[in-house]
Amino acid sequence: MNTVSINIPANLHMSAFDVTMLVATTLFEQDKLSSGQAAEMVGLSKRTFVELLGKYNVSVFGYDFEELENDLNNA
Repeated sequence: MNTVSINIPANLHMSAFDVTMLVATTLFEQDKLSSGQAAEMVGLSKRTFVELLGKYNVSVFGYDFEELENDLNNA
């Protein structure tokens, strides 16, 4: 793995874990990483990573909330 350093403004109040999760969930959501790869990037088990996806507004099923809501309304 490559290491990247970035400066986060202090007023964002984000931990290194939150920033790494944000990057990992975004890459997972864009199908650039599998859930296992994203979990490894953050240093979590795959199960824990998947359980935390909702906190970052990412669906494990590839749907966003609006798409799921539309599907349910159309059913």
